Amino acid sequence: MATAKVDIERFSLTSSKPFDAVVAAFKSAVGQPDMVSFFRETRATRSLPDLERVVQGGLGRTDLMLFAEFDLGDILRRETGSETPRIVRFVVGNPLIMKDMVKHVPDAGSYAPVTVLIDERPDGVHVSYDKMESYLLPYGSSEALAVARNLDTKVTALLSECAG
Repeated sequence: MATAKVDIERFSLTSSKPFDAVVAAFKSAVGQPDMVSFFRETRATRSLPDLERVVQGGLGRTDLMLFAEFDLGDILRRETGSETPRIVRFVVGNPLIMKDMVKHVPDAGSYAPVTVLIDERPDGVHVSYDKMESYLLPYGSSEALAVARNLDTKVTALLSECAG
């Protein structure tokens, strides 16, 4: 059994925009396919070009899609009976980007798709993302790191746009 320590670099911004505006900007930039249909279609493909066609159809303008959304604040609000906190975790990615990382570093599948956290605090709306490059750095694959850097650029640009 092996255990490795991985240091993670977190990208985080604080926005003065309202929570709902930041969330809406984020969601408008990523594809939101019906995931049951999406997975049914991807499993039915017989070639890489067919798979790429299905994936492209599910992507937003950022080349990313929303896989899952977890309203973590809802659970907390039920406990307190309050309207706050508002915290949403988004799982986003692109299966083709994931493929390009996983073929070089299989463990990349543990980190992709990625998580974006948007939460409201007294000082503003925080938008956070743990950079894929930092997850993959210990594996030493220049090919996987190049793909990870490109993904990080896409995600951090999106978050900067949403928070700005």
